[in-house]
Amino acid sequence: MSQGGAAAREAAKSQDQGWAWMVLLAAVLLQGLTLGFPSCIGVFFTDLQHEFQASNSETSWFPSIMVAVLHGGGPLCSVLVKRFGCRFAVMLGGLLSGVGMVSSSFCKSISQLYLTAGLITGLGSCFSFQAGVTVLGYYFVRWRTLANAMASTGVSLGFTLWPLLSQYLLDEMGWRNTFLIFGGILLNCCVCGAIMRPVQLASVNQSPKPAEEPGKRAEGAQLSNGASSPHPELQQQTRRTACFQMLQKYLAFDIFCQNKGYQIYTIGVTWMMMGFALPHVYLVPYAIQNGVEERRAALLISIIGFINIFIRPLTGLLSGHRVFTGRRIYLFSLAVLLCGLSNFICVISAEFSVLIIYCVILSIAMSGIGALTFQVLMDVVEMDRFSSALGLFTILESITLLIGPPLTGLLVDITSDFHYVFYNSSFFLISAALFMGLSFFALEKKNKLKEASKVPLDNPSRYQYNETPTEPQSESQSPPAVVYITSI
Repeated sequence: MSQGGAAAREAAKSQDQGWAWMVLLAAVLLQGLTLGFPSCIGVFFTDLQHEFQASNSETSWFPSIMVAVLHGGGPLCSVLVKRFGCRFAVMLGGLLSGVGMVSSSFCKSISQLYLTAGLITGLGSCFSFQAGVTVLGYYFVRWRTLANAMASTGVSLGFTLWPLLSQYLLDEMGWRNTFLIFGGILLNCCVCGAIMRPVQLASVNQSPKPAEEPGKRAEGAQLSNGASSPHPELQQQTRRTACFQMLQKYLAFDIFCQNKGYQIYTIGVTWMMMGFALPHVYLVPYAIQNGVEERRAALLISIIGFINIFIRPLTGLLSGHRVFTGRRIYLFSLAVLLCGLSNFICVISAEFSVLIIYCVILSIAMSGIGALTFQVLMDVVEMDRFSSALGLFTILESITLLIGPPLTGLLVDITSDFHYVFYNSSFFLISAALFMGLSFFALEKKNKLKEASKVPLDNPSRYQYNETPTEPQSESQSPPAVVYITSI
């Protein structure tokens, strides 16, 4: 009892003060090193095409695989964090990212680049980023919202600095040596992980263990007895139940089938991602093809990141106002619609001054999307199932992030016209915005009609779009589980 009290006091001392701010600084650097890193790949697009004699479709698989793995590896990172802790996951991710980029500098074909820089570096970035976000939940309680908002500025800083550094190194020493240097830079994720001491994690988790361990022992005894039991059907049923519980824990298929709001939102965002990443991949090669100097073309991506630094926090504060409670989905749809409409600016002209205007408008729309994505998801899903719902959400969107740029690249190869990049992006974004906005409006109207025809409940405002009552789980009493955040 005294040891538990001492551990609790030690945990309280490290929360929201002292070393917690060093952990926050490490999280800012992690987000810049991981989520911000794919923003620079467009700078190398033309050079990689010439080096490997690859088409637009073949070359675009490289950033698509990296971003898809970065987004879709959340459930795997969750298992890793629960088994080994946040520090181990961050440092392993840094090692994988560094090794992936160093290996990519020796690649002899574009397909080898898919494995090294795409899969290995993408998976390493996923581990480092996701675990880095998770550890903030243990070090911050009172200032947790502020800490997450400050940590997210690392993404915008990465978007601003990575393209500029990439273009400078590319001009000075070529893409192979640049990738080699990037491998060394990404190894700094290991340094950030070393700062994230596991003392807080152990002390916070100490209290739930006595209640959990007997259940685990009983489950283990049941499985061991089942192994020696003469009833193989019972054993198979136990395994199926355990498998189903794990799938339900990390991938909330039951919520997707029963919660209409979550179903609409997940389908809408998944469809949106088919076009969302296209400007990031093709904007720089599009500008270079139309006569813009390479250094100025790389500056376009940096402009998007720089504006994000200021607009994203303002958008988050605005959406948190009570006026927008229950209406954030419409703000999100409006931001997606603006993002889609902005692409027509590139179709009108490819002059550098016009492209700057495009980047400013696109950055404002992206800030709204990035600030609202998870707030809307929290409005739609009950918090005790949020981690599970987010796991399925990120995996589905990673699929469209993977196939979107290569399919558009194939269209560009066939037509030899880069304008189809922005036509495609606009189509997916605008259609997704209209689908989500109109569907939620119809769902809200339907729910109001149902409430009007029934006897009023004691608390009719609870979970406006959520139709699935769920029982609280033991996880809701422990510190936050891995939260899968994307680079939106």
